[in-house]
Amino acid sequence: MPARNEADTLPRLLRSLDRQKGVYDGARLRVVVVANNCTDTTVETLKALSARSELVRIELRVLEVTIPSEQAHVGTARRRALDAGVDWLDRDGVKNGVLLSTDADAIAPENWVISNLRALQTAELVGGRLVINSDFATEDPRLNQIHAKIERYWYAVRQLEEVLDPPFHDPAPRHGDHVAASLSLGADLYRRVGGMPTLPCGEDNALVSRVRWFGGRVRHCPDVWISVSDRGVGRVIGGMATEMIRRSRVADGREAYLLPDANHWRTLIQRRQKLAQCFDDPVRMVPALKAFGLSQDDVASLDLVECPNAIALVERVEAAIGEGIPPAVPVPLELALANLEEMLAELRSLSDPRMS
Repeated sequence: MPARNEADTLPRLLRSLDRQKGVYDGARLRVVVVANNCTDTTVETLKALSARSELVRIELRVLEVTIPSEQAHVGTARRRALDAGVDWLDRDGVKNGVLLSTDADAIAPENWVISNLRALQTAELVGGRLVINSDFATEDPRLNQIHAKIERYWYAVRQLEEVLDPPFHDPAPRHGDHVAASLSLGADLYRRVGGMPTLPCGEDNALVSRVRWFGGRVRHCPDVWISVSDRGVGRVIGGMATEMIRRSRVADGREAYLLPDANHWRTLIQRRQKLAQCFDDPVRMVPALKAFGLSQDDVASLDLVECPNAIALVERVEAAIGEGIPPAVPVPLELALANLEEMLAELRSLSDPRMS
């Protein structure tokens, strides 16, 4: 994990990693912290933890680095942490090593690592569900209602996918999170996809896209979850703290929370279904893809000869033509949620005569 000025939060994360169950078998969990551009006591705090031998089940390495200002963002720091993890596994001759990414202000449940390892048996990348804790903010019923409605919205999006085109590799029940606070994948795959993209924000989603580009299955197993903070002061513009500030403004009535309408998701899911079906007919694949608006150059950029499966084809086509066709129409959360649930009820009634 990357850490910038996290002296207060890192010790509790490390203690939670030290309490992991079912994974050690005499070995120690390798933990890499990249302390980048710190101006607080992050490094000294971690050294003191190690000196007191408080961490008995993990082997901790702290890399203190100063990153130039133009590159000093979470994408660079997380890349360095994951690369250091790969190098560590290589030097020790570890085969089939696994990388897990998290954030300095997270807290891992005792089964976090073992649940990730189990989920990776049927997928190439596993995203963990984010559970918001309230350590950094006063409990606010209005904010909790916002959290609950947003969760209902994304649950409805997944239910819509279940009705229209359920993913065989990511069966229900599943959540929808695949962000850097809880990501796991094999070290060999991490190398093959080119590592973590060094973006100032969204580096995690870019890595997921790279895995899918190579045909990797992404699993959202409900057994994999991690606790994340709701603090309003973060290290990343556009990260979790930015989202928490946004939700606070919504709870105060200072801002509307806008999300894509139900028709956007229905169109997108059905388009992905049709794209995946193109892979099943290699003879007609190119003409079928051109019907989606792809030019000859676009088709050439997909590298169809090396395209391993339908997952990769969908990812490559969407990268070429963009995800939002038609463009998403943002509507207020309450309306977006109502429209989604109404659409779900209608689709279910059509598929089940007993509901008509």
